[in-house]
Amino acid sequence: MTAPRTPSEIFERAVEEGDRRLDQSFLELASTSFIAGFTIVFGIVALGLVESFVEPTLGHVANVAGALAFGLGVVFLVAGRTELFNENFSDPTAAAVERSDVSPLPALGRLWVVTLVFNLVGGGLFSLVFAAEGAVPPESATVLETTAEAVAHRSPLSWFTRGIAGGALVSLLSFLLVSVRGDGSRLGLAYAVGVLLALGPFDHVVVSVLHVFLGALLGATVTRTTLVTLTAVVTAGNLVGGLGLVTFTHVTQAMGSDGPDE
Repeated sequence: MTAPRTPSEIFERAVEEGDRRLDQSFLELASTSFIAGFTIVFGIVALGLVESFVEPTLGHVANVAGALAFGLGVVFLVAGRTELFNENFSDPTAAAVERSDVSPLPALGRLWVVTLVFNLVGGGLFSLVFAAEGAVPPESATVLETTAEAVAHRSPLSWFTRGIAGGALVSLLSFLLVSVRGDGSRLGLAYAVGVLLALGPFDHVVVSVLHVFLGALLGATVTRTTLVTLTAVVTAGNLVGGLGLVTFTHVTQAMGSDGPDE
């Protein structure tokens, strides 16, 4: 049996991947982030389709079936090596720690801002495709509307705490992807995290905002103010959970074991 990687080995692999992400050109970063945005919409629509098909016969089990369908969207993200906000916290931060000769903040800020913006742009534009009349069955549109309204009507405190949990979960995926050996394990982890993310209680800014936006296009009652507030609050929660709870603790774990330079 192959021995598991040590924290130091994981850190070294994370630095390699983080260097690749930090060194992307603007065009490459914008393109991969755009692709990740509309890939997430595939998962959201799959959730709506499957849940609407299953609900008439199995009731609440439909929520689980929808989550199982959504998980494929995260698999597509990982297999396609696209950039999803919050999923790209761990590796670039590890690489930035190694770049002691320059300030890491500009490179990290560029990566995360461009990723978030183009995730939302790509997913928002692709949502317009499914908002066209007849693009999705009426029953599926109803499921997407209902879910969007449920998310939009939560309190800001709920958004924030769920954002912390969602940020931690998605950042943990990034860490786990460099800790396992083999593509099968990587894709299995991606699927598991995708299912958990859809089941909740977790909010990821890209997933939640695009779900609410698509639901609003289909007829859900959501104001622009709610959408903007949701984006800001969940982003803050993702930063706290993704950076504070997962990324920094794993970096310090690696540095405190054998040291990242060994």
